[in-house]
Amino acid sequence: MAFEPPQRLVRALGETAPDGDDWLEKLPEAAHQAVALRELTVERVQVPGGRSSLVVLVRRADGTPAVLKLAPPRSRPESERGALAHWGGMGAVQLLEPFVTEGVLLLERLHPDVSVRSLPEAKALLEAAGTLRRLWVEPPAGHSFETVAERTGRQAEAMRATASGFGDVAGLVDAAVAARAELLAAPPEDRLLHGTFRQSKVLAGERMPWLAVGPDPVVGECAFDLARLVRDRVEDLIASPSGAAITRRRVKRLAESLEVDQERLRGWTLFRAVESGVRALRVGRPRDAELLLEFAGWL
Repeated sequence: MAFEPPQRLVRALGETAPDGDDWLEKLPEAAHQAVALRELTVERVQVPGGRSSLVVLVRRADGTPAVLKLAPPRSRPESERGALAHWGGMGAVQLLEPFVTEGVLLLERLHPDVSVRSLPEAKALLEAAGTLRRLWVEPPAGHSFETVAERTGRQAEAMRATASGFGDVAGLVDAAVAARAELLAAPPEDRLLHGTFRQSKVLAGERMPWLAVGPDPVVGECAFDLARLVRDRVEDLIASPSGAAITRRRVKRLAESLEVDQERLRGWTLFRAVESGVRALRVGRPRDAELLLEFAGWL
């Protein structure tokens, strides 16, 4: 079978590829080797798939359905492996092998085309929040996961560099960076976080109704993880004449339901929305940037 990477993956990795990166060129051969090593039967490549990895629906030698995932080093697949192993299937997709090939994960098969995003908005937020709560556990002793301070430090530097070329976003960048500094001055206790949690990362399963997939794990406070969920369906929020009021109510409702400080959630939501908006500007996605930065202005 030809393991042709979906165009969504090609475009997304092209935005972040370092000079000389040849992971996409080597991907078909790597996929063939991963399948042969595990004696898998390939059903199909998941399309449109994700933005950071190739996802292949397969069956193991005993007929059990599974998912084979291949990701480049910059997507931190070994960090994902470590988090999934620590969660042990509680709230997240189950890892079916601890380690065979670097950058390759064999995972429990969920229902790839059914996420909580398919539910009505209020129900989707409720189910997503309940899933997220199960993931917030103490990190393993001596862990090597990136921290919120480390990740947002890199992001803040990139935001400042980009803002110098887009003067109209400088004010939002300053506000976001200031919010980060204040939040990190007195952080609550650390937890292992999903890192990129949103409705589309919660899929229907067999063991449990909903399970999270695709973490980019980080260690820090829970409000950082929850912040990404606040802006889910941002295009609908922007299109609504009461979008700003809905956003404020969503911050309050999510903070209360997951026992997170409301102001800390608002601060991290601001930082993460501005960071995503500025990054969209940097890689040439002006429409996405416009939506995210307008949303950030409401906070």
